[in-house]
Amino acid sequence: MTSAQKHDIPDGLNEEYYQISADILGSFNKYRPPLNIFSFKEDVSRIIPYYKVGGRLTNEQIEELLTMTKDGMIFVSREDHSVYVKHISYQLDLVLVDGNLKEKEIADIFTQALTRRLAEFFEQPVKAVFEKLWVDLMVLSEYLYTDIRRSRALVRRLHTEHSLENHSVNTGFLGLALWGKIKEKGFTDGVKRKTFDHVLAGLFLHDLGMAKVPVFIRSKEKPLTGDERSKINAHTKVGYEMLNKLGLRFAEIEQCVTQHHERANGSGYPLKSIKQDFAGSLCAVADSFCAMITKRPYAEPVGLVPASMALAQDAKYDREITKALQMLLMMDLKMKP
Repeated sequence: MTSAQKHDIPDGLNEEYYQISADILGSFNKYRPPLNIFSFKEDVSRIIPYYKVGGRLTNEQIEELLTMTKDGMIFVSREDHSVYVKHISYQLDLVLVDGNLKEKEIADIFTQALTRRLAEFFEQPVKAVFEKLWVDLMVLSEYLYTDIRRSRALVRRLHTEHSLENHSVNTGFLGLALWGKIKEKGFTDGVKRKTFDHVLAGLFLHDLGMAKVPVFIRSKEKPLTGDERSKINAHTKVGYEMLNKLGLRFAEIEQCVTQHHERANGSGYPLKSIKQDFAGSLCAVADSFCAMITKRPYAEPVGLVPASMALAQDAKYDREITKALQMLLMMDLKMKP
């Protein structure tokens, strides 16, 4: 039984407000929380204002607020969702202790947090910055491993504009949802946690070698020169070398980084090998799909379902994975052509 049920709080209030946990409350500025706070008044069964942004809590109010929060009597408005999302995205592990957030709200938080972390890492791809990214990736792993179906809400948050960090987030979200679709029954029984951690990280880090490619080349609208194309094509090798420096010598991460441009018919690069490991094949489909659906400097986006159909008809990609992609979009997410 939740605190809300103990105090007979009307279910309808959950559409406008949600309870805040003591852990989340404790993460705010002690005297000046960044969002409005409300309390539940039992005698009239109503939510009433307790604190307004811009004010300052007294020591007595702080103690009272903590007690009321533990009793499930303190709420925040869903109108302040953007503020709440931004706050938690900087302390992502709080997602795991807040049982009052909806799945779509948690998806918003992960999208914002990981996009920012990846942008910071690609700007400065050194171990000290990477360690912060790794912590957030492992929070996502903890969240999804117990229920991989949660990844479907993340797919609904895919970025529509291309950037290195946006593409990496998209590929990670989509790749995980695809993997969940392929192993739909008994996911946690068939996938070890360490394997899950490493494939997850590989999906998000598959393009880390692109961080070493000058931005003017990555964002160029006109056709690339031969030298520029060589720098782009070298990103898988560069990425592999970066993994060594970061201490990420795990097979699944290496497969995502080195094999996401290999193709099932031997037409890819750098090795033009038809032998792809599962992580490499999964990442190849997710990478290509996520490139197709975003607006890039040199290409307009393709619709999600048409993009999945194009990949399903292309012999360069693993058929089991492209079929799972179509099923995920059309059957599970109810997307139309």
